[in-house]
Amino acid sequence: MQKGNIGVTTENIFPVIKKFLYSDHEIFLRELVSNAVDATQKLKTLASKGEFKGELGDLTIHVSVDKDTITISDRGLGLTAEEIDKYINQIAFSGANDFLEKYKDDANAIIGHFGLGFYSAFMVAKKVEILSRSYREDAAAVRWTCDGSPEYTLEEADKAGRGTDIILHVDDDCKEFLEPSRIQELLGKYCRFLPVSIAFGKKKEWKDGKQVETDEDNLVNDTTPLWTKKPGDLTDEDYKKFYRDLYPMSDEPLFWIHLNVDYPFNLTGVLYFPKIKSNIDLQKNKIQLYCNQVYVTDSVEGIVPDFLTLLHGVIDSPDIPLNVSRSYLQSDANVKKISTYITKKVADRLQSIFKNDRKDFEAKWDDLKIFIHYGLLTQEDFYDKAKNFTLFKNTDGKYFTFEEYQTLIKDNQTDKEGNLVYLYATSKDDQYTYIDAARSKGYDVLLMDGQLDVPMISMLERKFEKSRFTRVDSDVIDRLIVKDEPKGEELPAEQREMLAAVFNGQLPKLEKTEFHVEAQAMGENAAPIVITQSEYMRRMKEMAGIQPGMSFYGEMPSMFNLVLNSDHKLIKAVLDEAGSACSEKLAPVESDIALLKIRQNELNKAHEGKKDEEIPTSEKDELKDIEQKLEQDNRQKTDIMNEYAAGNKVIHQLIDLALLQNNMLRGEALTNFVKRSIELI
Repeated sequence: MQKGNIGVTTENIFPVIKKFLYSDHEIFLRELVSNAVDATQKLKTLASKGEFKGELGDLTIHVSVDKDTITISDRGLGLTAEEIDKYINQIAFSGANDFLEKYKDDANAIIGHFGLGFYSAFMVAKKVEILSRSYREDAAAVRWTCDGSPEYTLEEADKAGRGTDIILHVDDDCKEFLEPSRIQELLGKYCRFLPVSIAFGKKKEWKDGKQVETDEDNLVNDTTPLWTKKPGDLTDEDYKKFYRDLYPMSDEPLFWIHLNVDYPFNLTGVLYFPKIKSNIDLQKNKIQLYCNQVYVTDSVEGIVPDFLTLLHGVIDSPDIPLNVSRSYLQSDANVKKISTYITKKVADRLQSIFKNDRKDFEAKWDDLKIFIHYGLLTQEDFYDKAKNFTLFKNTDGKYFTFEEYQTLIKDNQTDKEGNLVYLYATSKDDQYTYIDAARSKGYDVLLMDGQLDVPMISMLERKFEKSRFTRVDSDVIDRLIVKDEPKGEELPAEQREMLAAVFNGQLPKLEKTEFHVEAQAMGENAAPIVITQSEYMRRMKEMAGIQPGMSFYGEMPSMFNLVLNSDHKLIKAVLDEAGSACSEKLAPVESDIALLKIRQNELNKAHEGKKDEEIPTSEKDELKDIEQKLEQDNRQKTDIMNEYAAGNKVIHQLIDLALLQNNMLRGEALTNFVKRSIELI
């Protein structure tokens, strides 16, 4: 029997390993099963070269659990006593002397960097045994035992065939790993695509109303997963089945991309574009990363461009540098190359589908655009690749490339400044009246109802020359695209003031909402009243909901314009009736206002060019008095018009119709509108 100390320069290596890796200690099973796979693969290589002439036989790796232990058994190369001494006892540190000092605060690269995969066993075990017999002729079986201190024993043992058993005596604080269901879960997570068969227990079947074990091994992995096969050998159904295996509860994918490159790096995999029903389904980290068929992580940021983390599927590359738990990726040139390659491959595939079957591409566009928009917004170089197959959809359900749409609208939707105006709606139903008004002018309206369309609009305004996007309800139709066309006759100032006053006083008080009333000649066939909202303010408020740092816009009130069509007969009737009903009461007030303004102007003119101290105090006081009286008179004017408007059902009906059209009429106000409508009928 040989006794000794493991060849490290410190006695507390095991507590350090356990401490560093504790947060991810379930990876012990992956590390040990991966070692068993490596030993098996190496034996197969030796056999193929003729260096091993024995029978390979059944190479299945067996994982088993009993009351206190977990055992991983393989029929691979096996180890001699000398090899155990070399590979297990003499840990191959680079710079072992300063290992602890150098890495005590850095959990980034311990096992993966230093070849400590086997020692992950001590994260869950208080004692570990290796029972092994080398494939070499006449090799004796050996048993290595260590209890988690640097001390070990190495002795001859009995073992019938070649291969290695790793026996973990599980620590009291890790008993969860003695549950068969927990081991089954970890094997399913980390080992389901390993290239050597892995068995855990026996298959079960129903017999006499209960499950009983059969003699057949319960294999937990698929040794030749879909991404390892040639695309030419696979059918659409193969790809769909693999997707269902990976994501059992998901809808069928839109389409997929098979990755296969061996220069300047090795990369295989299949990426799927999932069908997204709503924002709730928008989840990252659905791509699984493998290294030679060993599961690494589903946090693929850094390898896959950010916008493609919305995809599902598998990427497998031995060239990705990994750390201790293979869960966090280090930054290096290979990763950058892989990211660039995947972006190009995705763009090429989308371009190919668009070119070869545009009808199918258009049918999938509404599901697809979230990925493409995310790419355009987050990856600068993706725009040049994607601009030729990114589509606009109009309110008639027709699709256009950027170039096609520009050609469609340039003759009719260019304003007097030479800007091309893209009109858009976010809801065909909610903004139907505005869309209809735009169509009546021969304009085309885009439907931009996606969750990333607001930032997309801002980006496209930067990309497109002399272009701007305007929502179809952001102004009256004549002011959306100003072309210096002749307008109707504008009202005199006092009549515009009266109209604004009688409507303004009857507008509802809505939380965080402000209205500005104005009169404009829009033609006798246009609507009598229209509510619009400034494109700039609304866009800022929408951006506030998705962009950090803009939340102050979200706190600002929504600003709406209530535009009265002074050409419409109903507005004319209101104006005439208001003038008649209020003239008697308004006459003395307006006369007083007129006299006050004459005196105010006289005083202001007399004060021109004088310093403050040169103006008599009596005149300053008189000016203040005039301002107060004007304020009182204007309030009185407003009260007179409000009193009239309060009893005018047509004014209330017109306001409510405009609010209703914009989904702003609710609750009691909606009930009152219905009652008033019945009365008016």
